[in-house]
Amino acid sequence: MPHRFEGKVAIVTGGARGQGERIVRTLAREGCSVVIGDVLDDLAKTVADDLGDSVVHTHLDVTSPEDWAVTVALATSAFGGLDVLVNNAAIYRKQLLEDETVADLDKVLAVNLRGPFLGIQSVAPAMRARGGGSIVNVSSLAGTTSYAGHGSYSMSKWALRGLTRTAAIELEPSKIRVNAVLPGNLRTDMSPTTGSPEAPTGLKRQADPQETANVVVFLASDDASFVNGTDIVADGGSLLG
Repeated sequence: MPHRFEGKVAIVTGGARGQGERIVRTLAREGCSVVIGDVLDDLAKTVADDLGDSVVHTHLDVTSPEDWAVTVALATSAFGGLDVLVNNAAIYRKQLLEDETVADLDKVLAVNLRGPFLGIQSVAPAMRARGGGSIVNVSSLAGTTSYAGHGSYSMSKWALRGLTRTAAIELEPSKIRVNAVLPGNLRTDMSPTTGSPEAPTGLKRQADPQETANVVVFLASDDASFVNGTDIVADGGSLLG
């Protein structure tokens, strides 16, 4: 089977562990060169070293325009261009509205929403220079339904869907597709039910991060060339209940 990403270059934020790491490894296995952007420098280096010369890492605070500029420059200098951005980095917080502080809110929105906003701004010129590209924003099931204690987190993930649609409209003339993935309950460090034998999904289990990574990589690939400005919910059927 030919590699879908042969000759392609991607940036994956939050790629040092969990779901992001699976996305990085899947892209690399498919022939993609990858820049891991993360604040967890040691973990990112470990992943990059394990995958060889086609994967590099850089310190990326997604709230920093300066860090984004460095990351995009690394992708273009190390690998010759940029074709894919996966906005995966996020903060999860569960806290009742009346207990949440403005500082808590600002931190969640900065990483979960400002980060992807800056990422889209930063990568668009490099993708345009390549004749197009694909941006995948990782939202959440909490971006399409509501849960107690998810005020700031849900705000950020609903808003990310709106940002996805606006970016898809504005970047379509440049042949840059923008889509969102809405994962359900994942078996990662961020999941509030990690380690439980069952999860409240239609399939009655948590998702392996690889299952979400497969959806992200599909949207990033040319297999999804006619998919733009939409959401794919990967929740095991929990919205059916």
